[in-house]
Amino acid sequence: MTDAADALDASLRLIRAQAALARRFDARLSGLHGVSLADFTLLLRLGQAPGGRMRRVDLAEAVGLTASGVTRALAPLERIGLVSREPDARDARVAHAALTDTGRRLLAEMRGTAEETAAGLFAAPQWNAQDIGTLSGLLSRLGGTGLPEHGGPAR
Repeated sequence: MTDAADALDASLRLIRAQAALARRFDARLSGLHGVSLADFTLLLRLGQAPGGRMRRVDLAEAVGLTASGVTRALAPLERIGLVSREPDARDARVAHAALTDTGRRLLAEMRGTAEETAAGLFAAPQWNAQDIGTLSGLLSRLGGTGLPEHGGPAR
C-alpha cells in the first residue's frame, strides 16, 4: 500500500472503532440512565466547569457543536430537570447552562457506568496501561481530548 492508502486505512479503522465505542456507551448509558452518550458528554463538561455551569457558547465550543446545536441538545435535559438555564447577571444576552442537584447526582452515576464500560473495553490481556497511554497520546495528536485530570483540557 502507498502512504496515502495506509492513512486512509487507518482513518477508516478509527472511524469504525469510534462508531463501535459510541454504540457501546450509548447502549449502557441509555439502558441504565436513560441518556445518550451525547447527553453524558454535555453533562460531563458541565460537571467539570467551575460551579457546574458554563456559558452556552463555551459549552458548544467544548463539545464541538454550534450554539444552536447545544441549545437543542440541552432542551430535553432541561425538561427532565438535569440542567437549568441561568441568565448572566451582567449581560441579559448571555445564558448559562448549569447542572441541577439532580443532574449532579445522575452524572456521578453515569460517570461510574462510563468508567466501567471503558474498563471493560480496555481490559487485560488485550490491553495494558502502556497500550492505553500510547493510544491516548496518538489520539491527542489527532486533536482528540479527554478528561482534564488526564493531561489537558476536556474539550
